[in-house]
Amino acid sequence: MAGYIEDRWWTKKPDPATGKKRKTALYGKGKRYKVCGIPGVKARSFEQLGTPKGAKAWLAKAQHESTKGEFIDPRAGNILLVDYFEGYWATREGDPGTLESQEQSIRKHVLGRLGHMPLNTIRVPQLRQWLKDLGKELSPGTIKLVWGYLSTILQAAVEDERITKNYCKSKTVGPTEAPPKKARAWPKGQILALQGAMEPRFRILIDLGVGAGLRQGEAIGLSVDDIDADAGVLHVRRQLKKVHNRLVFALPKGEKERDVPLPRHLAKRLQAHLDEFPARPVTLPWGNPDEPESDKEAEERAPQTHRLVVTAAWGGPVRRDSWNERYWKSALVAAGIIPAHPESHPTAKRRQGLKFVPSREHGFHALRHTFASVMLDARENPVAVSSWLGHADASITLRIYGHMLPAADGRGRDAMDAWFEADS
Repeated sequence: MAGYIEDRWWTKKPDPATGKKRKTALYGKGKRYKVCGIPGVKARSFEQLGTPKGAKAWLAKAQHESTKGEFIDPRAGNILLVDYFEGYWATREGDPGTLESQEQSIRKHVLGRLGHMPLNTIRVPQLRQWLKDLGKELSPGTIKLVWGYLSTILQAAVEDERITKNYCKSKTVGPTEAPPKKARAWPKGQILALQGAMEPRFRILIDLGVGAGLRQGEAIGLSVDDIDADAGVLHVRRQLKKVHNRLVFALPKGEKERDVPLPRHLAKRLQAHLDEFPARPVTLPWGNPDEPESDKEAEERAPQTHRLVVTAAWGGPVRRDSWNERYWKSALVAAGIIPAHPESHPTAKRRQGLKFVPSREHGFHALRHTFASVMLDARENPVAVSSWLGHADASITLRIYGHMLPAADGRGRDAMDAWFEADS
């Protein structure tokens, strides 16, 4: 079997005159024993020869694993997590907005605490301490998300033969399960109060959230060409999102278009809105605002123009983050849904000068919850509701909104009785 141990301090052949080995020029310098000659395995030096961590043990292990094609040099894991991440992340492909969000979270919560550590030192004790530190700042749901990011990076390092094991998969360590949160629908009076407090040109966004279950990016990306009042359908074909701090058009979440029922009431609201605030053409890149590096990318990212139902007062697209702070939250305060921030001046008139308390449960998504509640309470098929909401499958819809399904009222029992009686 290939491989041998070299004694760096003494010559291999004895002195012809004395019959004894001679000291080499390296005698007393550095580690004495060197394992060499194993194909595909870099030579390695050791202080000891026959100890469990000495040259003989290493030679046997390396020979065995090399023969099986499973050898991973532990020194490959000496690379710092932050350095490995830079190379790994540069090869990632996917939705640029999603990747940007993930990278920000990884740099802050993973690399900010573990980035200085070599890959092969990130083991169970280190992971336990990391989770403990995260628990002081983040919610269980966010910790679970960040944990998944680190696990993916370490698994890539395993497959790149940098380390032998991803300790995020150990059974004795891991994030605690986040307590289940039930989606809550808003009562009609609360939504009407919100509409009354909202800037008139943006009230239709509330209608689109409640009446069609659109996500916020889908509502502000809706075009007049997506409205088919005669067929009673809204075509959800795009969303407006921010990538690298620039706005782009992109496919809805899940990378798929969908059709949503258009109630007559919502169709009338849309027409009234467009009569007062005519649609404006908006031109934006598709998917990624970065300079294309090939003809294919240039074609995929080519700017598109759509006549948007909702635009900013100056005629351009609505920027979701600033709109949330300037209009949505101020309307929530005016409607009595959230309290004003204690530091807000009671005479503040300019929306830009207002401050707001955190209110994640009172985001635009609550309107989708209300849409789902109304549909499920009306006994619409959950599979259909799932499709309208743009979920990947009905199991997601039932997990989020299953508690909103009407209680059993005996209709199934009556149907079964009728089924049996039909054959009697």
